[in-house]
Amino acid sequence: MLVEQRMSRPVIAIHPDMPIHDVRKLFSQENIRRAPVIKNGELIGIVSDQDLIDAAPSPATSLSVWEMNYLLSKIQIKDIMTKDVITIDEDTPIEQAARIMVDNKIGGLPVMRFGKVVGMITETDLFKVFLELMGAREKGVRVTALVEDRPGVLGEITQAITDVGGNFIAFGQFTGEDVSTKFLTFKVVNASEKDIKAAIWDIAKEVQDIRTCSTND
Repeated sequence: MLVEQRMSRPVIAIHPDMPIHDVRKLFSQENIRRAPVIKNGELIGIVSDQDLIDAAPSPATSLSVWEMNYLLSKIQIKDIMTKDVITIDEDTPIEQAARIMVDNKIGGLPVMRFGKVVGMITETDLFKVFLELMGAREKGVRVTALVEDRPGVLGEITQAITDVGGNFIAFGQFTGEDVSTKFLTFKVVNASEKDIKAAIWDIAKEVQDIRTCSTND
């Protein structure tokens, strides 16, 4: 999966001369938390809801409401935006976007095509991908098992589930308790908890959780 397939678009862009008040209203209306700052078609910065909060006077200030509103009306986005923007190309794998966001502790990236912003990929978009990956909106039997990290173990698990009539609707592999193990979390339909547990019991080191999930869980 590539970034272009899950990015948010069309782009809601901010002009650097916009006052903070206007941007706050825009963020609220569009239910967004960050936006690229664009001037003459070029990306020059990014602004987040945290930038807007940090720019506001402290609640302990002695200024009146009118004085605060006047001061805020004078602050423009170019005064508070982040100018050193980390971007990503639209043909980047989605997991690479997630890694960049985690490594840099940021909640979103402008997505570029030939030097122009064509979308935003955000932490919310990645959460939606995770929901799809884990089949969170699908009914089925959900299993978490600890297995040895060795060649062929995934094939053994999938074949065992197939042999009892099960069909995978989600499958994930995660870091185990140490370098010699992996956690598998998967969701299966057309097989019972009892049959699935019996099928993988001798393959897995441990079946840590097995439950039937509905779309309301």
